[in-house]
Amino acid sequence: MKGLTDIAGIRVGHATDLHAVTGCTVILFPQGAVAGVDVRGSAVGERELETLRPGHLVDRIHALVLAGGSAFGLEAAAGVMRYLEEQGIGFDTGVARVPIVPAAILFDLGIGDAKRRPDAAMGYAVAQCASANQVEEGSVGAGTGATVGKLFGVKQASKGGLGTTTAELPGGVLVSALVVVNAYGDIRDPATGRIIAGARRAPDSHEFADMAALMKQGITRPSFAVPSTTLAVVATNAQLDRVQATKLAAMAQTGLARAIHPVHTLFDGDIVFALSLGSNAADLNTLGCLAAEVVTQAIIRAVTQATTLADVPALRDLKQKR
Repeated sequence: MKGLTDIAGIRVGHATDLHAVTGCTVILFPQGAVAGVDVRGSAVGERELETLRPGHLVDRIHALVLAGGSAFGLEAAAGVMRYLEEQGIGFDTGVARVPIVPAAILFDLGIGDAKRRPDAAMGYAVAQCASANQVEEGSVGAGTGATVGKLFGVKQASKGGLGTTTAELPGGVLVSALVVVNAYGDIRDPATGRIIAGARRAPDSHEFADMAALMKQGITRPSFAVPSTTLAVVATNAQLDRVQATKLAAMAQTGLARAIHPVHTLFDGDIVFALSLGSNAADLNTLGCLAAEVVTQAIIRAVTQATTLADVPALRDLKQKR
């Protein structure tokens, strides 16, 4: 399996700036996709989310942009729009085709060079190179500057990243997820309950502190301390309408709750997008069940595939030094 590109019609590209420790991920579907969204975070940074709501005039979108750089990173979507316009792709207004490109960002300014952020040029370049090949995972694209477990700030956090996975139902129905994990909370393996990435006891420690337990003891962070976000995209080749896609996004949020502790905090800007490309018939409840599972698996892959950057250790290096 290739990840999100297992869904026919989807292309994915990454831009990774290792100097600034940031980047963006562009998901293209030039033929358009029925889409929905579910927002649970309280520190959301986005554009064009209203185009995903049931009842909106626009019935399909043409790309999604996930980017670092906080609100500055939303500029990357302008470059993707320019690329799609050049290809003649967009909503036909009668006088021009307007590409519909929702975008969401995460806060990674505290790990690298806060003055270098994803911009329109980066978005355009990524759109040009997006492909249906296997999706690269780990500390790439929007996941480059992602960190997790920030009760004590980035210096005692662990490396987050980007993960993707696909599951198949009988009859050839596919459900895929791509998740960028920059959570405030720790990441736990749902199978064991064990913390696999998160807040560490000290900047030089390789022992996880257990954020949830410490928070119950009264240890908290002040407001707007370290904004965080997990961004997920769930896609299927089953045929859904806008209302059904919105419900699929809501059901997929369960996948975040299974792996991130605590989740959906005041510091998180968590968003799940759902895309429908295809004509296969499938039960929505079954799709939602599977969507939650692939989201959880993608979160685990994001932290297991991540690499150490800017002195924030990844799981693979913490394991080696324990």
